[in-house]
Amino acid sequence: MENLDNTDLQILKHLQQNSNISIKDLAAKLFLTATPVYERIKRLEREGYIMKYVALLNKEKLNRSMIVFCNVRLKEHAKNVGANFVKDIVALPEIIECYNIAGDYDFMLKILVADMASYQDFVMNKLSTIENIGNTQSVFVMGEIKHSTELSF
Repeated sequence: MENLDNTDLQILKHLQQNSNISIKDLAAKLFLTATPVYERIKRLEREGYIMKYVALLNKEKLNRSMIVFCNVRLKEHAKNVGANFVKDIVALPEIIECYNIAGDYDFMLKILVADMASYQDFVMNKLSTIENIGNTQSVFVMGEIKHSTELSF
C-alpha cells in the first residue's frame, strides 16, 4: 500500500461500492477531472490492486439460497493427491470458495445450493466421488448477519 495515496484509496473505495460508476461521476466525487482518474484506475489495474470487475448476483432469485460450509479432511497429504483434490473441487460449480486451512480439517468449502435435498444430492453424487476425502463436516447457515465484498483500509 506504500505506492497508494489518499486519492488512490478513495478510487478503490468508490469502485468497491459501485464498479459501474462512470469515470466522470467518480472524478466529480473526488473533485478531479476525468483524465487523471482514468489514468489512476488503469495504473491500479496494471499493478494488480484491481483484479477484475464483477456483478454480484441475488442468490435467492437464482435458487441458490442455502449456504453450507463443509470442512474436509484428506486421507493422505501427498503433493499429487492434494493437487488432484483441488482440481476436482474447482470443477464443481456449487463450490464458490475453497480454503486450505490449518486445524482438524484440511479444507473449508463454501457451497451454494437450493435446499437440503440439493445438498444431499451434491454430497452423494459429486463430493463423495472425489478420491482421498477421509472425513467431512457440514455447517448449515441459518442466517447471514454480515456479507461484504469490500476491503477496508
